[in-house]
Parts: sequence; C-alpha cells; structure tokens
Amino acid sequence: MEFGLFGGAMRPVNGDSGDSQAYGAYINYVIEADRLGYHSAFVIEHHFTGFGQVSAVLNLLAYLAGRTSRIRLGTAVLVLPWHNPVLLAEQASTLDLVSDGRLDFGVGRGYRPNEFHGFAIDPAEANDRYTESLDIIKTAWTTPGRFSYDGTYWSYRDIIVEPTPVQVPHPPIWTGAGSEASIRHAARTGNRLLVDQFGTIDMTCQRVEWYRDEIERNGGTFDPSHVAAARGLMLVHDDELDTMELEFERRLAGITRLREASRIPGDDTPLTLEDHAFYDTTRANSEAAVIGGTADDCIRKLKILESAGVGQVLFTDGSGGVARLRFFADAVMPAFR
Repeated sequence: MEFGLFGGAMRPVNGDSGDSQAYGAYINYVIEADRLGYHSAFVIEHHFTGFGQVSAVLNLLAYLAGRTSRIRLGTAVLVLPWHNPVLLAEQASTLDLVSDGRLDFGVGRGYRPNEFHGFAIDPAEANDRYTESLDIIKTAWTTPGRFSYDGTYWSYRDIIVEPTPVQVPHPPIWTGAGSEASIRHAARTGNRLLVDQFGTIDMTCQRVEWYRDEIERNGGTFDPSHVAAARGLMLVHDDELDTMELEFERRLAGITRLREASRIPGDDTPLTLEDHAFYDTTRANSEAAVIGGTADDCIRKLKILESAGVGQVLFTDGSGGVARLRFFADAVMPAFR
C-alpha cells in the first residue's frame, strides 16, 4: 500500500491569512511529503466558494513539479464539463513533460450546484460533456498526426496536440466515482478508480468490490495500484486520544462550511447524501470514514482497506500539518513495506 495527499490550499476559517500564505504552506507541505517518501499528491479543483480552494490545479502542479523530484502529481479531479478538452490535453501533456512523467490525470463530472450555475452549464449535460471531453483528450494523446473531431459540444479541424505526454500511451486516467454504475463504467473503460473521503470503510470496500468484479467479468486482471481512496487522517500519540474530539468538530465544521458554499446563491434547496457523499455531515459517518486514533488504530483500519484491494490511500489533514506527515511516516508507513 502506498500513501499520498489529497486536497490543496484553502484559506483558514478564521481568515487571519490570505491566499499567499495558504498556498505557501501547502507548497511546503507537499515538498516535505516528497522528502519523506509519500507516493503522490492529488490536488482538487473547485470554483466560486470564496474560501480560496484551488481553482487552477494544473498551474499549481506545474510549480510543484519544479520543487519536487519523486512524488507523483495528481488532479482530483479536473471537472471536464468546465474545460475546453484540447486546451486541457495540451496543458496536462505539458505538466507530464516538465514533471518527467509524474502526472496522474484524475477526472470527474462535477457535483456542486454553484459550479454548474456559475459556468452556466446544465447539470443534465454533465455526463455527456464528460464522456465527449474524455474521448477527445484520449484521441489527442494517442493520435500521431493531425485529426478532426465533430461532437455535440466540441468540434476541431485539422489539429495536432503538442507536446506528447512522457507516459505512454498517456498519463494514467483516474475516475472519481461513487455509484455502482459509474464505478463499473470506469472499470470497463480501463480507467483507475478514485473514491471519496466521505464514504465509510465498509462502503469503500463495497466500491472496490464493484470495480474488481467488473474488471474480472470483462476478462481483465484486478490491480490494487489502480485503486485510491481519500481519507481524513487523525493520527494521535497514545496519550492524546482526548484531542480527537476537537479534530472531529473541526472536520465537521469544515465540511458544513463547504457544503453551504456549494449552494446556488439564494437557493435554499437541501443538499443530501443522495446528491453526493460530500453532503453527509453526520458525526457517525465521519468517525467511520477517517483513519484516526493511535498508530496501531490507524494500521488496523488501513489493513482492512488493503485487504479489500485499496492500493493507495490519500490523506486530507486539516490540522496535523508537517508534524503529522512525519509522525505517520515514522509510526505507520513501516507496517506496509
């Protein structure tokens, strides 16, 4: 099992620091993770929250490519309905080139109502836009010469996409998915699976089983390295278990804050678990989803995920910082070597 990071820069709730400080702290965080031997850093893409969440993910990853040497650089996820797919293919190829083949290309359909509203895109078109855009990107990366494309949303004439990605035939494509239908579709199309941090461990194991079953049903061989699960991390020392209560409160407050920012301005329509796992802010769900407790507690929970076929766990940690990165590397990582 490999370990990485999930998330990105975001201004703190108290507003005492701005974007520059938030981005600087996150950049230093990834640099230290690279030094400690973490496998990857998957960075989010979100828009219009007002909280400074990363919006230009490829720009940030290109900078990190120049400040790191080993850690893989992932998008989690690029929401394809927002982007011109050919421009995105060019930008992602450039990142793969300057990072010497370290790009993991995570993509999704989008789910936050305020983003569809802000981009003036009908959510009912999300799936078709996603499918067409991904087809164009794959075509751009695998066509040796010029090509044309006539689609519902995008059309191109006699184009050639440069540069060519370092990874052949293209960077690994990760699909952010949670429903059985979308997970099975990812498996059938040869995409890797990225599952969210909000589903319980049991739910995550079920999702991996759907992915494994669909691969094997279609004559393929399941590879755990093609499955990554985001998780909250609350690793504490043996004498600090009482501090987890405050961490849970902070986590739930952060999720609630982002959930409310996901609404269309002026729209009070409730956002529920049926819309996306992100909208479940119950304490029970949070406790069942995070990797928390002492080092032994965290190892036990991670072993369950490893046995289910999760090959990579990506941590989001709102309060641990660099100190917890080092603690995890020293106390937990050796159990998985």
